Amino acid sequence: MNELTWLDMPCADLSETARAAAEAHQHALTKPRGSLGRLERVAIQLAALQGTSRPTADQVHIAVFAGDHGVAARGVSAYPQSVTAEMVRNFAGGGAAISVLARELGAALEVINLGTVTELATLPGVLSLHLGAGTADFTAAPAMDEAQFAHALAAGRDSALRAVRAGAQIYIGGEMGIGNTTAAAALACALLALPPQRLTGPGTGMDAPGIARKSAIIAQALAYHAPQLQSPGESLRRLGGFEIAALTGAFIACAQQGLPIVVDGFITTAALLAAERLRPGVRDWCLFGHRSEEPGHALLLEALGATPLLDLDMRLGEGSGAAAAVPLLRLACALHNGMATFTGAGISDQGAA
Repeated sequence: MNELTWLDMPCADLSETARAAAEAHQHALTKPRGSLGRLERVAIQLAALQGTSRPTADQVHIAVFAGDHGVAARGVSAYPQSVTAEMVRNFAGGGAAISVLARELGAALEVINLGTVTELATLPGVLSLHLGAGTADFTAAPAMDEAQFAHALAAGRDSALRAVRAGAQIYIGGEMGIGNTTAAAALACALLALPPQRLTGPGTGMDAPGIARKSAIIAQALAYHAPQLQSPGESLRRLGGFEIAALTGAFIACAQQGLPIVVDGFITTAALLAAERLRPGVRDWCLFGHRSEEPGHALLLEALGATPLLDLDMRLGEGSGAAAAVPLLRLACALHNGMATFTGAGISDQGAA
């Protein structure tokens, strides 16, 4: 049996009944209609996603996928590849930004190591799948062979299914992998049919000459794989990374299972665009946490018709921007569920006044 047949399962339907009930409830609250702006709209959107007129964002599941990239050997990052494995240790030890954010949010955090150049011993709280010692250099070969690609997608699917079984109400996917802004930019170029200069940014902090070199390497990869880049799946397999493919699989599975997603920054949004191209309807299950400072993110958001909740000049990854938006979602739900209605408070309803 084809290991990718699960991708063909349709996305779950949003509840228009719950959306209408939540909208009616918003109109009955003791405030002028629309006066809480996007906080109102977010609560109504969550209601449709969760199938209830009283949405909540209490149970959050964060999954961070890690993997190395062969193209990093071409000097596309300001950091050495050894940092990927070191950061996996940091996740396990609770010292990374996403670790702190997860603790503060009371969120479940799982770390999935899909394959680093530096071999890692067993670490508490880290699921090690080891699809390889990083991907291949995509300027000379597909980043993943077909088996690695299928397993990376399935790793994301399995993470989403674990979140569903645990009763999660929100899913956040994060990533770690030196060189992965190069992979995400190359993938975005293929999916959007745009030149590398439009989507290549500093990543870990490259200077202008470094960004130019990075852009030229992406152009080389796009030319090498050009005959196969009409397919979103082949674009992802040839230009993506283990963690980017896993995020794609996770987002598809979340939409299939009816689990709302809060999308992080540039890399996760590139994975989401691939997911939407592979399984149309995935984007409907998404809220967008923040606008990354990485310049290509704006183009991806535009392609997906997305307006992020936050714009804080962040570009860390790990799921950190999405996690930072969770308190805003919780406030939107608290206002929606906790405010009095005009009738309940004995206040005259002036409608749209």
